Amino acid sequence: MNQLSKAQITIGLLACFAMAWGLFQQALNSTDIIFGFFIAIIQIVFIIILAVIILGLLEWIKIFDLKANAIITLIVVIAIRLTSVKAV
Repeated sequence: MNQLSKAQITIGLLACFAMAWGLFQQALNSTDIIFGFFIAIIQIVFIIILAVIILGLLEWIKIFDLKANAIITLIVVIAIRLTSVKAV
């Protein structure tokens, strides 16, 4: 497995772990718990896909090295998730 693939998987999983508590809190507060967990799982899958796409694009542009691109991707994915959280 090449370094880019390892970084994409790692960043996707780090972003999921960083946001998993909020996702599952949101699922538990849902009226239908099964539907809430289904939505949480769908969001985690989309977070991983988004991390892979962003990191792939940053590597394609080749402005920074792989470590800097990985950090930028992690910050962007978490910021997107935090801005999409509804206020309770």
